[in-house]
Amino acid sequence: MTLLGLTLGGLVACGGGGGGGGGGNTLPETRQAILSTRSAKMITVDGLQFRDLDGDGRLTPYEDWRLTPTQRTADLMGRMTFEQKAGLLVHGTLPVSGTSYAVTGVNSVTDLIETRKMTTFITRLSTTASNIAAANNLVQEIAEKQPLGIPVVISTDPRNGFSVAAGQTVARVGTTAMPEPIGLAATGDPALVRQLADIVRQEYRAIGITEALSPQADIATEPRWSRINGTFGSDPNVASTFVEAYVDGMQAGSTGLSSQSVATVTKHWVGYGAAANGFDSHYYFGRFASFLGNNFAKHLIPFEGAFKANTAGIMPTYSILKDLVYKGTTVEQVGAGFNSFLLQNLLRGEYGFKGVIVSDFSITGTCTPNCLVNRPPVSDIGGDWFSAKPWGVEDKTVLQRFALSINAGVDQIGGSNLPSLVVDAVQQGLLTTKRVDESAQRVLKQKFELGLFENPFVDAAAANAISGSAAFATVGDAAQAKSLTLLTNNVQLLPAAPARKRNVWLFGVDAPAATAMGYTVVNDLAQADLAVVRLRDPRLNSPFVGTDLTDLNFTGGEADYKAFLAAVNAGIPTVAVPQLDRPLVLTNIVYRAGAVLANYGVSDAVLMQTIAGKRQPGGKLPFELPSSMAAVLAQLSDVPDDSVDPLFKVGYSLKYASP
Repeated sequence: MTLLGLTLGGLVACGGGGGGGGGGNTLPETRQAILSTRSAKMITVDGLQFRDLDGDGRLTPYEDWRLTPTQRTADLMGRMTFEQKAGLLVHGTLPVSGTSYAVTGVNSVTDLIETRKMTTFITRLSTTASNIAAANNLVQEIAEKQPLGIPVVISTDPRNGFSVAAGQTVARVGTTAMPEPIGLAATGDPALVRQLADIVRQEYRAIGITEALSPQADIATEPRWSRINGTFGSDPNVASTFVEAYVDGMQAGSTGLSSQSVATVTKHWVGYGAAANGFDSHYYFGRFASFLGNNFAKHLIPFEGAFKANTAGIMPTYSILKDLVYKGTTVEQVGAGFNSFLLQNLLRGEYGFKGVIVSDFSITGTCTPNCLVNRPPVSDIGGDWFSAKPWGVEDKTVLQRFALSINAGVDQIGGSNLPSLVVDAVQQGLLTTKRVDESAQRVLKQKFELGLFENPFVDAAAANAISGSAAFATVGDAAQAKSLTLLTNNVQLLPAAPARKRNVWLFGVDAPAATAMGYTVVNDLAQADLAVVRLRDPRLNSPFVGTDLTDLNFTGGEADYKAFLAAVNAGIPTVAVPQLDRPLVLTNIVYRAGAVLANYGVSDAVLMQTIAGKRQPGGKLPFELPSSMAAVLAQLSDVPDDSVDPLFKVGYSLKYASP
């Protein structure tokens, strides 16, 4: 790989854009952009170097990093075939093969880029940073060899948390461990969130990822909903502040994209959190969001934080906004990815959004008969109940859905590897070339702004040293402790220093984390001075499986709850550590536990350090905790913190007593 970063002349930095125009002596003094290449040759003009992406031996305007992204986009658009433009309108999936990608055969990376002209993909690789970096370099190498050398934007779902759910997050391997976003809200510290987002930005950039399918700007108004852990809580104004901080940190500032940015795609526009009956709209039976509390306007507020920070993208929700009337307009009963009012009138019109709209994945597919069930999944339903989410347009063809979505305002169809459908839609009169050009320009401009036309390759050998570095881990661990929320602490059980409570019985906690603090781990409860029991959501093993997704109670059948009861029934002072991926009903826990220390994603090491008193729990509840399922059933899905007689109110916490 050739890498150039020479300094020539003055102080004007050029990364993704540039300040100049024209040619020869009319250009200002310019600092050489950092260039990387595998196969493209270099061109020298005015003492500066440029990548010869089209291979013609001359500097064409789109190759000239001194020009603005707008100028370069206009030039490149005029050189592209219609098939190449169509390729910009899909956001595909890189085919994983072990610790890399499949590069040969049908549906391989080569096929997707060379034959189908695609240039944006999500990666779901979960391996070391160096492996991912090398794999992503290979993708860029294939793209560089194409006639115009258009680089690839590689995106990802979050990969720094503790919860793993297919289609939502990627298992963390080597990245800095930090609480889920709901835990970041519990810290009450937007500056910390900005710092953590900046860490994620550096880790993503080091492995060649330049787009994040985050943050979630949804608000936690329906306690049964399965995706609350990806939100910044129930208060829309607080969520807005944290969304703004996250976007600012990821994009390296709030003025737009640069060669240092990771583009954010803020989601899910809009009202996703008001899930009717708590069911997620990945399911047909959860396709509606409910606004019986007339609270839709509050669900817009967190997105305003994203707009303040100039988020690069927006992802519409799968949900149909059930019977919603907004400012006198009855909202069409189709998913937001097909809804021109939500995308054109509200998002682009009222809010003036000018970035890229990326549909959520699989909205154009066909839902099979087993998918079209209006009840929670049960054992007699095959795996295809999750096959597609074309809510409100189930009767249309895939081609028609493509056209409907793009005409409604979507720029990229998420999860599709079929740009040929864009071509077919134009040929059949369902789309216009003008509409395709509008989206293609938006997508292409962001590639220039991100600096990918200059420097698409990364240093794979250095990636492991950057991702999850000791300095980053220190910040991540501190954030985990700051998110921990002390709910009860009977007779000042915590902190329980080993000198006071030496023999500890553990459930869901690895022994080395306790022994590192000086505890002796015992297997017999009769020998224990202290018990520490982690408790997971009793129903939410995965938000996409299970027969009862909306019961928030511990009812006795769960292994961790049985362990908890065994400890307290043995008379052992017990620290219950529930993970609040959503607002659980802890009534059966709080009146039995010696202490309740809630978490939102925490390592065993940080947890035991906090229990031992080496760290202080600093979090406050980012939502209320209901006292019963009866109260949950009576609350409104679109209104936050409205259950009767909550067990703990939003913002509640205790502190350790001063020594």
